[in-house]
Order: sequence, then C-alpha cells, then structure tokens
Amino acid sequence: MKFILLTLVLVLVSCNSSDQKAASGKSNGTFVRHFTTEPTKMNPQSSTDGYATVIQSYISDTLAFTDSDTYLPTPALAVSWEQPKDGLSITFNLRKGVKWHDGKPFTAEDVKFSFDAVTSDPDNKYGTAHTRPYFENFKEAIIENPHRIKFIIKTKYFGNFNVLAGRYMAIVPKHLYENPSKQEKKELNRSMIGNGAYIFKEWKRGKHIVLEKNPNWWGNKEYQTLHRTPRIRIKFIKESNVAMQRFIKGDTDFIAMRAEDYVKKTSGPKWGKSILKNKVKNNEPKGYTFIGWNLTRPLFKDRDNRLALYKLINRDKMIEKFEYGLTMKANGPWYKQSPYADAKHPTVDFDPKGALALLKKNGWADTDGDQVLDKMINGKKTPFRFTILEPLKEYSKYLVIFQEDAKKVGIDIQIKVIEWNTFVKLMNEKNFDAIRLAWGGGSVDSDPKQIWHSSSARSGGSNMVSYMNPKVDKLIDKLRMELDKKKRIPLMQEVYRQIADDVPYAFLFVPEFAFYGVSKKVKRDVDTYKYEVGLDHWSVLP
Repeated sequence: MKFILLTLVLVLVSCNSSDQKAASGKSNGTFVRHFTTEPTKMNPQSSTDGYATVIQSYISDTLAFTDSDTYLPTPALAVSWEQPKDGLSITFNLRKGVKWHDGKPFTAEDVKFSFDAVTSDPDNKYGTAHTRPYFENFKEAIIENPHRIKFIIKTKYFGNFNVLAGRYMAIVPKHLYENPSKQEKKELNRSMIGNGAYIFKEWKRGKHIVLEKNPNWWGNKEYQTLHRTPRIRIKFIKESNVAMQRFIKGDTDFIAMRAEDYVKKTSGPKWGKSILKNKVKNNEPKGYTFIGWNLTRPLFKDRDNRLALYKLINRDKMIEKFEYGLTMKANGPWYKQSPYADAKHPTVDFDPKGALALLKKNGWADTDGDQVLDKMINGKKTPFRFTILEPLKEYSKYLVIFQEDAKKVGIDIQIKVIEWNTFVKLMNEKNFDAIRLAWGGGSVDSDPKQIWHSSSARSGGSNMVSYMNPKVDKLIDKLRMELDKKKRIPLMQEVYRQIADDVPYAFLFVPEFAFYGVSKKVKRDVDTYKYEVGLDHWSVLP
C-alpha cells in the first residue's frame, strides 16, 4: 500500500516471498548489486528511503512474508494469525526459537515495543513520526504470552493486516532500541541487529554495504529456495551509464534497466555469454511517471488549463523515440493493469488543436504579441509561463518535446534540472509550479489515501500537488472500510475515473515489462515469478 517516490521506476525488489519451487544446491558465491543512492541511515525505525528498506529486508524479518506467485501472506516471524470477521482485532502466534543476531531471544515484547514506538511516541523519541499515519486505526497491543500478541483495532480497514505483518512496522530488538545511549544511537544508525537471513557486516561510506548469510536463520529449513547466497554486496553507483559499464565489466551481477537501456546497450561480445538480458512480464504492482501540477498556483487551478497541457504532451512520439514501443500510456492515478483500475477509461492523446481550442475558450490570448498566451487572473495580467522541476538530467529529453510543442500554441515552459535533496525540499514546501517524477508500484491491494486524499495535502505529505475533491475523499474513506475485495474494486475504479478526469497530474507512462541484466553465474529457477522478478530466490554459483 505504501507508495515511494522515485526519480524513475528502475528498482526491482523482492517481497520476501515464501515460494518453494525446486530447491537447488548450496553456493559459496557473493551476489553483487548496486544502488544509485546510499542509505542515509540503517535504523529501521527512523529511516525513510526505499534503498534502506531493501537492505533492512535482508537483515530483519516481518510477521508474514508475501508469496511470489499467489501474493498471499505466509508464515514468517508469526506462524499463524487469527482475524475475526468484524475486523476489530488481529492475533499473531509467534515463532519459537528465533534469535536476534546478538543471540538474544525474539519474543512478543519486541513486537509490542516496536508497535508502541510508532503509536505511543508523541515526542518522536524513536523517529517514527513518518510511519504513524499507517497505524491510526489501532488502539493497543496486548501480550497474551511470550509468543502470542493481540492487536486491538479502532477502525476496520482492509489494509490493517498488511500494516502489522509487512514492513510498515519495523520489528526491532527491544533490549537495544528502547533506551540507547547517545553513542549507541549513532551505532544503530551505522549498523543493524536483526533476526533475518543476513547479518550486517560492513558499511564503507560511498563504496558498499556487505551482508553475510545467517547460519542460524529460522528459514533455512522452512524456505529452502529463499536467501541461498552466502554473501551480498551492495555497491553505490550514482550514474546509470557507469552502472551499466560496471555490470558489463563483471563488477556487479544484476542491473535493472529501462526500455532504452534494453534496446541500445545490450549488444556486444559478452551479452548472451557471460551476461544475459531479460524482458519479462508479471503481475507485480507497476509504478508510473507523471508531471504533477501545483494546484495552489493560479495557472493550474482551472481543470481546463491542466487538460490543455495534457493534450500538448506527445506521448506517442516519446514512446517511439525513447521507449522503443515497450511502454504503455498511463490513463489514471495508478497502474492500468491493476484490477482496481479502469483500463478502458479514455486516454488523453496528443491534440494541439484541441488544446488551443480549450485555451481560447478559457480566455487565453496573446494580447501583446510576445508569442505567449496571457489572461487576466485575479486582476493581474498573467502569461502562461511556468517551470517544471526535474531531478534526473537524462529524463529532460522527454520534457523538451513537451516544451517545443507547448511553445507552438503560446505556452512558455522552462525545464530546471536540480539535485534530489533540493528537489525534495522544494516539493515538500510546495514551492514549485510543476514537477516530473515517478511513483513506485506500492501494493497490489493499494490504498489511494496516501496520495489522493485531501488529508494528505499537508506540507511534506504525499499529496504534494494539493489535490482536493470531497467526493473522492468520501469514496476513499468508504472503500478503506470495505474488507471484501470484490465490493472494493468498483469503488476504487470510480476513484480512478474521478481523479483521471480532474487531471491533477499528466499521467505519462506505465511499464508493460520489467527489464534486467543478470550475470550467467547467478542461478535462477525462473526468469520471473507471477508477482515479482524474485531476486531473493536467486543464488550465485561458485
């Protein structure tokens, strides 16, 4: 359910699957992958970036895993759970014999502490404020015995189980995280003690993080096809071209690619021999790219202005020129392959004449001959001129096409490429005209509240464009309380249509395929599972 902002949707991650396709022999190798960004910290309670979450998933487990082929929850730190039909409590029976990497036993005390650190921390002592909104439906956690814990729910919500059982609740060892000294706090940011398949070994700033297989991991027998590689090294390589060169050279074993990379950068003597390229299709949640309009700005308050701009984006040309026909046009606020989307909802196509007609109807004209449309707004002559912030230089070529077509009808667009930290600051402050970004896929059973509810339009919230529609709010509030998926689908589809018609974003592209390169020394049982590529199932041959 949680959506993560990305500069571009390039990250293939695993969902800690429990799938048990044919087990293979042990390996003594190291699996080397790269991240474009280095985590700011390792503390799972206070870290906020997606790359840190991936590393933490290797080190510490959740109450349940998600199966790669069924997307159903399967036992992990909890061996079973009980959910009454009224949806007002969830009880977990915890696995016995699990130990933290420092040898201390894992118990319900750790789970309750981790829950309370989010829900009962008004002074933000543990740095969990960013996670708190996901726990708004819970009342308390009650320990029934050392291996059984019950959560009391205030408000039923279809995603309550996933909040508790997934990575929203970072389960940490109480004995280390409850009252650390100042020095211990620093250490908790630089390293991590977990109870999962890998033990944190080394972090060399600017270079890599190294993890080693936990020989005492509880899942070694139960999940024999999961986490088989003895060592994982994660290198930090910022530039995508450099990352591709390093992969071809053999310095890394895996690389996620865009369509352009797959078509243009995968020829040469090593491809098909020591390294392989893959184009796979699966049902994992897909992200999408977008241009978001700041709806607090006068230019973008009018829906017809936003629609006219959308009609000036030649996505067919962009897909042909930069995506090689391997990407689909988006038509709404999440990926169109989702059962919760209306894939047949009309797509806004490139239509300069229609855009100009809309603008003229709305009172826009070039009254001073400067080749830029203008209009009186709030008693002030306002030119149709704005800036799009772009955090990724190589993506600006898409915006240049938009810029040139908009200029032909009298709209002046500036493109400003800025580094990520500054971009995020301006976005959180709502100090922008428009932004080009991407949302990660989230969950199959997604919840639109994070991005599209008016309550999320606060400073620093995910509704950074300040979209507010009372009808959409009511639909979101209603569907969140509907536990029956079949009944929830039509409500979600109505939200999808309403938001798409309001045009708060120009919804750009949705990937149809996942592209990746992999070293031939990596053992894979399949190229992709139904709901993920499945990196956690891979192993490295000696």
